[in-house]
Amino acid sequence: MAAFGTVFMPEMAITKFENGEWTSTKNVPSDSIPMHPGAHVLHYSSTCFEGLKAFRHKDGGIYLFRMDQNVKRFQQSSELLKLPAFDAKQVEEMIVNIVRQYADEVPAPPGSMYVRPTHIGTEASIGKAAAPSSSSLLYVLLSPVGDYFAGGAKPLRVLLDETGMRCAPHMGMIKSGGNYASALGPILSAKDDVQADQILFCPNGDVQETGAANFILIDGNEVITKGLDTSFLHGVTRDSILTIASDMGMTVSERDITVDELLERAAKPNVEAALSGTAAVLTPVGTFIYNNKEYTVGSGEAGATTTKLRHALNDIQWGNAEDKHGWLVQV
Repeated sequence: MAAFGTVFMPEMAITKFENGEWTSTKNVPSDSIPMHPGAHVLHYSSTCFEGLKAFRHKDGGIYLFRMDQNVKRFQQSSELLKLPAFDAKQVEEMIVNIVRQYADEVPAPPGSMYVRPTHIGTEASIGKAAAPSSSSLLYVLLSPVGDYFAGGAKPLRVLLDETGMRCAPHMGMIKSGGNYASALGPILSAKDDVQADQILFCPNGDVQETGAANFILIDGNEVITKGLDTSFLHGVTRDSILTIASDMGMTVSERDITVDELLERAAKPNVEAALSGTAAVLTPVGTFIYNNKEYTVGSGEAGATTTKLRHALNDIQWGNAEDKHGWLVQV
């Protein structure tokens, strides 16, 4: 089976911002885009993207999950990067129409159609290091994917890093390629040095997020995660999991948490930790690595509450449970 996110539908939806306005949406081949070598994005990283999924239900219907929230965050990222503003309705229509075109290609659960809206600055100007791009390109790619963890979600080994940050503090809430690139070097070093699967960035002891996912701690009936600020990504999956936990009667605490508190709680037998994101949904963490010492999180295995929350979210996405929050949009 092809690696997750490496297969694409033959066409993508695209629109351009030129001469102060957006063009009508059209579909073009998804394997190439015309771009000048001096394009702003290639030199000054004026790029942001989103990741959401379309799911096939048992009745054959295709449903997008929380598209409105992803488009809202997409607008926010574009605004903070000073890319041209776009109309949310146009982008939602682009997503719905291209998914509808390839509805027959949406896999059955646990697979899905991964949807990747992307916005890039295209002005050919290498003299604009301190100025925004006056033109841009916005497109929607589709990639049919299977289960992110085809062999089962084994608990991850996570290095706690108090010295670095995933990205600049004011850039954390932007879903931009540069943020992922800046975290790549430390993550690869952690894999080589201590066989970690990911880094949990904790600058000055403040527990934030990993290189590609939000972090959640579960202690009995309480779910603890950092409160929203500009330093880390405001995950849609994170928000969904917290909402489901609240629906189940759990206590949701969005607040700062220190490395000291994290390690103290991790020693308790009923504590669980997990990473949340669109691709991996909710993935258990079994081991923390800190100052060359390993700390087992709870039992070290996937906990019952993590599994329950993951299944509850999947059941809504797959149409096996009531969508009482109106998260699904049929295409």
